[in-house]
Amino acid sequence: MESVTRFLEEKLKLRVNREKSAVAPVGERKFLGHRLLLNGKLGISPKSVNRAKEKIRQITRRNRGVSFTQVIVELNLFLVGWLTCYRFAAFRGELIRMDEWIRRKLRCYRLKQCKRGPTIARFLQRLGASPSLAHRVASSGKGWWRLSLTRPVHQAMSADWFATKGLVSLVLKYDSFKH
Repeated sequence: MESVTRFLEEKLKLRVNREKSAVAPVGERKFLGHRLLLNGKLGISPKSVNRAKEKIRQITRRNRGVSFTQVIVELNLFLVGWLTCYRFAAFRGELIRMDEWIRRKLRCYRLKQCKRGPTIARFLQRLGASPSLAHRVASSGKGWWRLSLTRPVHQAMSADWFATKGLVSLVLKYDSFKH
């Protein structure tokens, strides 16, 4: 580290930030939100994923009072930009998990917009859930987050339903960058 610093400062006349510069194994260092994986491929740093998730949480907050369509538009703008930035990184597995998590956040958001049991039951029935299951979910004492994981809600608001609403799939978009 010392010889590299001396070369950069004396020969190339560059200034080295000693707080940010370090010598460490490849997997531990990150650069512009990326990191090198052990197999030599480019990955994404966990901190970048956490920042993206925090932004998604802000967009999908249930008390925002914004229409579902507007939330999807804002989410798409962020997700496409973020994914474009990291399109060369190898993190498809992480994107699959993020896609599922985003859809669950949106299910939760949409259920809360229905507010009451009868409205939830009508909404789920309109999307194809059986009346008995829709009423069982609607009368459940579970919170919004737990309701968003129930089978009738999952089947009614499937990945295909989100696609018809215009939500960008991270995995499909990522795959389109690779081809």
